[in-house]
Amino acid sequence: MQPTVPRLRFSADLRLRSKLQFDAIYASGRRIDDRFFGLRVKPNGLTHARIGLAVSIKTAGNGVARNRLRRLVRESFRLAQHALPAVDIVVAAKNPSREAPPTALRASLATLWQRVASTCASS
Repeated sequence: MQPTVPRLRFSADLRLRSKLQFDAIYASGRRIDDRFFGLRVKPNGLTHARIGLAVSIKTAGNGVARNRLRRLVRESFRLAQHALPAVDIVVAAKNPSREAPPTALRASLATLWQRVASTCASS
């Protein structure tokens, strides 16, 4: 028998969609920042983490650049989702993320996911 490996999917129940969800996290969520991204994190009472993205035109540039950045963040979350506690996370891109290479952004996100796991595990 093979051990069960968690599926690394990114289904609709892992996404934050409504303005009310975003507003609640902005109002009372814990803030975790680095050079490229700002995260707001709040426990959600579910069994899994959920993510919402805030990537503005002013920060990332045109639609191609914004969507590329969103895809990178979603993929990083998809791979790290099982290591995260049950929290809602809003990821906001900062200006330096526009010129940063993808490897630097992936490394930044990996570090942020570890910080979320360590600081929010007891919450």
